[in-house]
Amino acid sequence: MTTTTPTRGRRRAPSRMERAAGKAAALQRPRVVLALLLLLALVCVMLLDGYLRAEVGGDQRVRTGASSSDVPDDVLDGGPIVTFRGGQATTVSVPDKTIALTFDDGPNPTWTPQVLAILEKYDVPATFFLVGSMVSRYPSVVRDMVDQGHEVGIHTFTHVDLSYQSDARVRREMEQTQLALAGAAGITTTLFRAPYSSETDAIDNYSWPVYKKLGQDGYTSVFVDTDSDDWKRPGVTKIVQWATPKKNKGASVLFHDAGGERSQTIEALPEYIEKMRAKGYTFTTISGALDKQQGRQAPAGAEPGTGGSRLQAAHREATGAILYEGKALVAAVAVAEWAVPTLSVGLMVVGVAVMGRFGMMLLLARRHHRLRNRRRFSWGPEITRPVTVIVPAYNEKECIANTLDSLARSTHPIEIIVVDDGSTDGTSEIAREAALALGMTNVRVVRQENAGKPAALNNGVRSARHDIVVMMDGDTVFEPDTVRQLVQPFADLEVGAVAGNAKVGNRTTVIGAWQHIEYVMGFNLDRRMYDLLRCMPTIPGAIGAFRREAVLQVGGMSEDTLAEDTDITIAMHRDGWRVVYQEHARAWTEAPGSLKQLWSQRYRWSYGTMQALWKHRKSLTDKGPSGRFGRVGMPLVVLFQIVTPVFAPLIDVFTAYSMIFIDFKAALLAWLAVLGVQLVCAAYAFRLDREKYRYLLMMPLQQLAYRQMMYLVLIHSCVTALTGGRLRWQKLKRTGEVGTPAGAG
Repeated sequence: MTTTTPTRGRRRAPSRMERAAGKAAALQRPRVVLALLLLLALVCVMLLDGYLRAEVGGDQRVRTGASSSDVPDDVLDGGPIVTFRGGQATTVSVPDKTIALTFDDGPNPTWTPQVLAILEKYDVPATFFLVGSMVSRYPSVVRDMVDQGHEVGIHTFTHVDLSYQSDARVRREMEQTQLALAGAAGITTTLFRAPYSSETDAIDNYSWPVYKKLGQDGYTSVFVDTDSDDWKRPGVTKIVQWATPKKNKGASVLFHDAGGERSQTIEALPEYIEKMRAKGYTFTTISGALDKQQGRQAPAGAEPGTGGSRLQAAHREATGAILYEGKALVAAVAVAEWAVPTLSVGLMVVGVAVMGRFGMMLLLARRHHRLRNRRRFSWGPEITRPVTVIVPAYNEKECIANTLDSLARSTHPIEIIVVDDGSTDGTSEIAREAALALGMTNVRVVRQENAGKPAALNNGVRSARHDIVVMMDGDTVFEPDTVRQLVQPFADLEVGAVAGNAKVGNRTTVIGAWQHIEYVMGFNLDRRMYDLLRCMPTIPGAIGAFRREAVLQVGGMSEDTLAEDTDITIAMHRDGWRVVYQEHARAWTEAPGSLKQLWSQRYRWSYGTMQALWKHRKSLTDKGPSGRFGRVGMPLVVLFQIVTPVFAPLIDVFTAYSMIFIDFKAALLAWLAVLGVQLVCAAYAFRLDREKYRYLLMMPLQQLAYRQMMYLVLIHSCVTALTGGRLRWQKLKRTGEVGTPAGAG
C-alpha cells in the first residue's frame, strides 16, 4: 500500500465544498418555496375551475312542496317584482300590454350572442339574470350585452337553491357574482332572481327569509308571470303559446339563453316578438316596468327600444376595490379555463406515454434478459487482466472500511485507488488502517484538496495503472464476483463503458423500501431498455466501468454539471463508444435514510441531468453516433425522466380531485387500474433481479407519498435551471449500515 500526502496540512477551516454547499442551501430555500407555491397554485386553479363547473361546492338539491304559511298573502298574490324599500315587502306588477322579457342561466358563448342579435334586430330591451360562474368564464358576452343597453341581474354564482344554503354561502354567491359583473362589464346590479324560482305564489317558508335578507341588502327580487318552458324543448309553437300573457295583461316573461340546447328558443324568439307587437305590446326591462308602474321617468339619456344608455337604472358603476377584484377574478378564471383543459390534454398524453413506457420496458427488458442469459451468449474472450478500482471519498469514515473489505474478496485481480477529496473526518487514515488489517497490498490512498467528485475521479483515472477502470462510491460494497462480471463486456472492442446493477442495501425502512422499488423497477428496467436501444443515458456512480482511454479521450469527468455520470455517459455515446448494462454485476449502496437527504440527492440528480442534456443539446442535430443519441436517447430521457415525472404525479392530484368532487368509484377504479399495471411491471422487474416480492406491498403508499416528493424535487430543479442556479457535489450523511452484500436482501 502506498500513500500520497497533500501539499498542505489538514485544514480545520470549512472547505471550499462545505462553503459552497452552505451557500447553495441558502439559495435553495426560496426555490423550494417557489416549487411548493407552484403546486399550491395548481391546486387552487383546479379548485377554481371545479367551483365554476359546480364540481366543487355544487349542490343539486331543489326544494319543492314546502309550506308558505310565513309568507305574507299580499306577496303570494302580488306582482312578480318584490322590493323592500323601508324594510317593507312590496310587490309590483308589469303594466298592461307590456312585456318585461327576461332570460335566465346565461351567458352562453353559443346561444346568448344569437339572442342578442335578435333583440338588436327588433330593437327590444331585455333583462338577463346571469350565473356568476358563467359571467367570469365569458366576460366578453356580458360586455356586449351591457353595451347594447340590456339590463342584467344576479342568478347566483353557482346556480344553487339558496333556501338550502347558510347565510355565509348566500352572501358569497351574491358577492362573487357582483365581482364577476364588475370584472366583466364594470358594473354591479340590484336585481336578483333565485334559481328554480317561478311565480311569487311558489315562495315558501325556507326561501322567504332569503328574499327578506337580500331585500335588506338592497336587492329587488324578480319572479315571473309567464314561463315559456323553453328548457323543455316542446317546439316553437308551444314556446310562443306558453310565453303569451292572458287577457292583454302585462307580464314578466321567462326564456333561457343558456343551460342546454337552445335552438328552439332562438327560432321562437322572433316569432314571439312579432306576435306580441302585433297584439299591441311594448317591451321593456324590469327597471323600465318599475319606473312605468311607479310613475318615474326613465333615466336621463335613455332612448326607446334597447334603452340607449349603457348604465341602466338597476346598474351601478363599479369603482375602487370591487372593480379591481372583479378584474382579478376574471383573469384568474381565464387562467383556470386555459390551464385545466390544457393540463387534462397533457395528462392524457402523459398517461399514454406512461403506459407506452411500461409496455416498452416489459418487452425490451424481457428481450434483454433472454439475450444476455442464453447459454451461448458471450462478449468475447474472457477478460482476466487486472483492472483499477477508483473510490472517491469525502468524509466516508462510516463506510470506507466496509467498501475495502468487500473489494478484498474480489475474484478478479484489481488495484484500488482511494481518492480522499479533502476529508476532515480521518477517511484516509481509516482506509490505510483497514487495508493493513485486511492484508491488502493493492491499495493506494491519494489525498487531494477538496475539489469535488469529478476531480477525485479524474485524479484516480490519471493514477490508474490499468486500461480498464471501475468507479464506485465510498458508501458502496461489491459482491466477490462483481468486478469480474462488470468488466467482461470490454471483450467487445466497441464497448467503452459498462453500467452495473446498483441495489439498495438499507431497505428495512419505509424510505429505503421505496427507493428499493425505484431502483429495481425504474432504474434497472430502464437500463435494459436503453441498452437494447443503444442510448443508455447514465452509468450509475455506485458501479460503473470504463476504458481508461475512452475517459481521457472525452476529457475525463466534467465539472460542468452536477451529474458527472450522466455527462460522461452521453459524451462517450457522442464519441462513438457503446455503453451497455451488465445485470449480473451487483453493488449494494446506502440510500439516503431521511427525507431531507433524499431530497438533496434527487435534487442533484434531476438538476444535473437537465444540465447534462442541455450541455449535449447539439447531439439533436449531429450525425453519426452523436446524432443517434440525440435522435433516440435525448427524446426518451426528456420524455421519461423530465416531462413524465413532472406530470405523472398530477394524475394522483386529478384522481383525488375526481374522488372528492366528481365520481369517487370511477376515479378509484381508474387509479387502481394504473397501479395494477405498475405492480405488474414491478413484479416482473423483481423477478428478473430475483428480489423478494414482499417489498411491493409498499408500492401503493409509494405512489401516494414518494412520487409527490419526486414531483416537487423535479419542479425545484426546473425552477433552479430557469433561475440559473448552480450547486456543487453534495455530501450525504452515511451510517455505514450496508456492511456486506449478503446481508442486504
